[in-house]
This record gives sequence, structure tokens and C-alpha cells, in this order.
Amino acid sequence: MYALDFDAWLASPGGAAVSQVTLRDIAGATGMSIGTVSRALKNQAGMTEATRDKVREAALRLGYDLGQLKKGRIRRIAFLLHSQHNTLASSPFFSPVLHGAEEACRREGVALSFIAVGPAEPVLGQIRLHQADAILCAGFFEPEVLVALQEVGKPIVLVDMHRRGFTSVNPDNMRGGYLATQHLLRCGRKRIAMLSGSLAHYSIQQRNRGFRQALFDARVHADPDLEVIVPAMEGDEGVVEAMRSLLSLPKPADAVFCYNDSTALAAMKYCLNEGMKIPHDLAIVGFDDIAAASAAIPPLSTVRVDKEALGRAGVELLLQKPDDNPSQITLPVDIIVRESSFDD
Repeated sequence: MYALDFDAWLASPGGAAVSQVTLRDIAGATGMSIGTVSRALKNQAGMTEATRDKVREAALRLGYDLGQLKKGRIRRIAFLLHSQHNTLASSPFFSPVLHGAEEACRREGVALSFIAVGPAEPVLGQIRLHQADAILCAGFFEPEVLVALQEVGKPIVLVDMHRRGFTSVNPDNMRGGYLATQHLLRCGRKRIAMLSGSLAHYSIQQRNRGFRQALFDARVHADPDLEVIVPAMEGDEGVVEAMRSLLSLPKPADAVFCYNDSTALAAMKYCLNEGMKIPHDLAIVGFDDIAAASAAIPPLSTVRVDKEALGRAGVELLLQKPDDNPSQITLPVDIIVRESSFDD
């Protein structure tokens, strides 16, 4: 639960807000001052949870439009990262995103707080604790968490995530998946597999779409046996099992496009331990261009994402003048060809 009245909050009729309801009306209904009501709705410090809950409950019951709250200058941004991304495998991607956000905040004189949260943790309490004026959500978050954050009424931008009604900034994931698969096709590979994470993640879903589109455009049959989802919780063991499956097929894969570099590096390690030659026996391409990609032996071909630029763009969007229409920014990507997929 994110607040005492979270269920009531999510169940409120979002489309039934009545614009003429004022802070004075809420103050009258609660017996509190207008100032207290304003601070409670803005989630400012200096009051009890019971007071906040009472004000929110009255605001929702009366149909108050949270968009009426005046937003002052942004002085502190909360950088939210889902706990599932706060791992060794994910940090090579999200650490540079955080650094890019920090760089933009320093330039603008804005403080940045890093908060790693899970779906069962009091995320709204963390926002209040850090006294954040705006929120930058990096990576996947459950829809219920995003709804709760949106209801707070603070500016919010999604990075490496997309959801209707939210401003977001993403790499061109679909284009990246297309470029990686097109490269393998041009290398003469006929049985191209894809290792994916959960397709509930927007970025992975789009990379998979690019993979399929490239096969379609090349008039290559998309074989369901060549698409394997690797559960995030299984780590490298899940990658090993996926590779065993792909290489034991009657017609095994001769190339693999992996949804990120960590997965690609684990796949390549398994193949090399099995005595396979990369790329002679199997070509491999990753996604993200983390530092370990170029340092691998052989160096890993990948799709380069400017991760720092994602973080900078997210902060810049938060600091822009609010717009009624959410912005959707897409940053370009490039294919980086290295020895793991050279055409021999």
C-alpha cells in the first residue's frame, strides 16, 4: 500500500473531476486551513499521514482537479529505479542514465535524489521524504505505481519506458532491433534467433518488433522456436538454458540477437565454453553498448544507445514549461559491428 487510502485513490473517477471545486471547499470539508490543504495535496513535509489522508480523501470525494495546483520552481528531482533494475546485470545501462541526469541537474542547479523501489514499498512516502518537486522514472514500473505517482500531481517523465498520458524519452528500440537483425541477414545468416526478456517491458517489446519487421521485410519466415524469453530472475542460468534449447533444435540457430548486452555476453560465454567458434559457428549481436561489450573476447557487436543522453533529456523535459500534451522523445541508435558477427 502506498498510502492509507490508496485503494480509494485508484478507484476514484478520474474523468469526473469538477474544475470549480477549490482549496477553500476542501478546507471547509475537513476543518483545516487552506494552507494545510495546499501543503497536503502537494505532499510537502511537516504534517502527519493522517492529515494527508484526510485531505486527499476529501479532495477525491469532492472531485478536486489536482492539475489546479500551482507548481513552483523545481529544486529537487527524484530519480526512481525499480528494484528489479537495481542489479549487477542492469547497472551497466542505468548507471550512465543516472549520470546523465546528474550532469543535467548540476548544470541547472537542481538537486537529484536516487531512490530504488519495489512494487510493495511505500514509494509515495519516499517521494515525500526526499521532498521531490518532480519525478524521473527510469525503466519498467507497474501501471499501478505509475498511476499512484501521477495522482501526486508533480511533473513526471518516464525514461526507457512508455505509457499513454505520460511524457517519456526512449531510444529508438524498434529501429535498433531492426538494424541488428538486418545486419545478421546481410551476413548471410539464415536461422536468426532472438533472446528476449519479458515483453511487458516497453523497450524489449519494441526491440522484438524491430527483429520481426526485419525478418518480414527480408521475406524470412519467423520461426517461433527461435524466439526465447529469458526470465529476469534466472540470470545467466536462464541464458544457458535458452542457448541449449536453440542449439539443440533439428535446425539450430546460426545467429542470435539478444535484447541486451548482458544477455549476449552470457550467451557468448556459454558457446565458447562448449567449444564453439564465434562468429564462425554462431554470430551474436547485443543491444545497449555497455562498456563490457567492446572489452569482450571476441568484441561484441551491439546497438549503441546514448544512455547519458537519455538521462539528460529526461531532466530537460521535466524542467520545460508544462504542456497539456505529453511529449514523446525518441533518441537515435546505431549498429556497432565488431568481431562477434563479422561475415566470414
